[in-house]
Amino acid sequence: MKHLISLKDWSSEDIFGVLDLAAKVKAAPEQFADALKRKTLLMIFEKPSLRTRISFETGMFQLGGHGIYYDMSTSPMGGGKETIEDSIKVISRMCDIVMARLFKHSDILEMAEHASVPVINALTDNSHPCQILADLQTIREKKGDLKGLTLAYLGDGFNNVTHSLMFGCVKTGMNVRVGSPVGHMPDDRVTEDCQQIAAESGSNLLVTNDASEAVAGADVVYTDSWMSYHIPKEEEEERIKVFTPYQVTAETMALAAEHAIFMNCLPALRGCEQTAEVIDGPQSVVFDEAENRLHAQKAVMLRLCGAA
Repeated sequence: MKHLISLKDWSSEDIFGVLDLAAKVKAAPEQFADALKRKTLLMIFEKPSLRTRISFETGMFQLGGHGIYYDMSTSPMGGGKETIEDSIKVISRMCDIVMARLFKHSDILEMAEHASVPVINALTDNSHPCQILADLQTIREKKGDLKGLTLAYLGDGFNNVTHSLMFGCVKTGMNVRVGSPVGHMPDDRVTEDCQQIAAESGSNLLVTNDASEAVAGADVVYTDSWMSYHIPKEEEEERIKVFTPYQVTAETMALAAEHAIFMNCLPALRGCEQTAEVIDGPQSVVFDEAENRLHAQKAVMLRLCGAA
C-alpha cells in the first residue's frame, strides 16, 4: 500500500488492517506518540475543510510529526504556474507523506503517479476514502462485525462519499442500498465494479429510486449534504425539491432496524438532508463518526509510512 487514492484499490485485508490499527490507536494513543517523530506531512488544500485539516494536522502532531498547511489558491501549483508533476517531485524530496483535498480526481492520480512518497486522497470529486474508513470504524464500534450488516444511503448518489461507501461496504462484506432520485444515481462504472466485488464477498448492492426500499430493515442509515461545496447558489432551490423525498426523518428511521444508527459525514443542514430530530436524536452517531476521522487517518499514515 504505497498510496490511499480510492478504496477500490485496497483489498479487504488492507481495509481491515487499518481498521484494526485505528482501534488500537484510539484505545492507546500514547503507544504511538513517537511513531512518526521528525516526519513531515504536507497537506494540500484546493477545497476548504474543517474535519479534514483538523484531523490530519492534529493526528500528525499526536504521532510525533509535523503538518504543513498548503493552500493551492495562493500557490504556484494552484495558479497553473507550476505543473503537478514538477510540484510533487519537489515535495517528495522534502516531505515524508502528502495528503491532498482536490476537485479533480485526475489530479490526485497524477500526484500519486509522480510522487516518491505516499499520497493520501483527502477528497476529490470521485472519492473520499478517509471518510469511509472512519465510518467503518464507527459502525464496527457500534455494531461489531461488519459482515452481513446493511447500510442504506439516501440522497445524492453521484457523490464521492456514496462511491467510496459502496466500495467500502462491499469489500468488508456489508450490504449497501443506495436510494437516489433519477439523474443523481451513482456512477455506472462504480456500480458495476461494486456488483462484481459484492458477488465475490457475499454482500448485496441495491441501487434504487425508492427511499423506503433502501431503508427497510437497515442497520445503518446514512446521508450526506445536498449542497456540496461546488453547488452553485442558483441550483439550491431545485436540488431541495429533487432531494426532499430522500430526507431522513423520524418516519424514515422507523423503517430501519430497531437499533439502527444514523450517520452523516458532516457538514449537515437540519431541515435538508435530515431533520433536527434525527441528527440530534439518540440514534445519531455523527460526532463519534467525526472523531474517528482522527483515529482512522492516524492509522492510514502509520501504515503508509511503515511505522505500524
